Amino acid sequence: MRALAIGATGMLAQQLNVDTISNNIANMTTTGFKRSRAEFADLMYENIQRAGSATTDGGTLAPTGISVGSGVRPVGVYRINEQGSVQQTGNKLDLAIQGRGFIQVQLPSGETAYTRDGALALNAQGQIVTADGFVTVPNITVPNNVVDITVNKSGEVYVKLDGQTALQNIGQLQLATFVNDAGLEATGGNMYKETEASGAPTVGNPNDEGYGYFMQGALENSNVNIVAEMTSLITAQRAYEMNSKVIRTGDDMLAALNQIK
Repeated sequence: MRALAIGATGMLAQQLNVDTISNNIANMTTTGFKRSRAEFADLMYENIQRAGSATTDGGTLAPTGISVGSGVRPVGVYRINEQGSVQQTGNKLDLAIQGRGFIQVQLPSGETAYTRDGALALNAQGQIVTADGFVTVPNITVPNNVVDITVNKSGEVYVKLDGQTALQNIGQLQLATFVNDAGLEATGGNMYKETEASGAPTVGNPNDEGYGYFMQGALENSNVNIVAEMTSLITAQRAYEMNSKVIRTGDDMLAALNQIK
């Protein structure tokens, strides 16, 4: 009775599907979040009779054969890196990225992480940091007597000092791009790390060819479409129920077989 094992693989697959959809819905208001999609593939087949095999001595061939599948398996959870909508905040250090690229961040371990979350701030030393206090790369320090901060599309940071009229350039934020953004490892906290699948980062200036640009006073919203996610959730629930019904049916058939005397 293959149906029991096949139905079990289907239930496990839909459990992963629901977990992925649930994470998308939970992060529908997370800044810079990118939704994911679970992908599946069918398992190996048992060829009871191969297509094209001889069925008689006269040379007739089986047109289709008999091939029975053994279920389904997850092959990956693909992250969809499409642009999220932009929300105006008015905060001088909120930077939305329009287009390709990630802000570089130095972790306490010394490793470099990457993020689309542009909700930046200043720490006690005047350094530009993320909401978790991680310093951006390159490290930019804002003087104490600053009365205004301007970040242009190219990531150049200008400050107006108290008692002065001219703006001073104190540094430039850069963006990192990857050949395969979906291959980055999500580590939580809106952070990603480089992997062999993502390839090495290519660092450049915002607004250059192949790179996005910054919008000051704005943040990129999550790209989760709640209507599409709810539809997918209902579909996954129905698929889970149908696979459980397959198992119940297989169990009933075995029970009927055991009752034969």
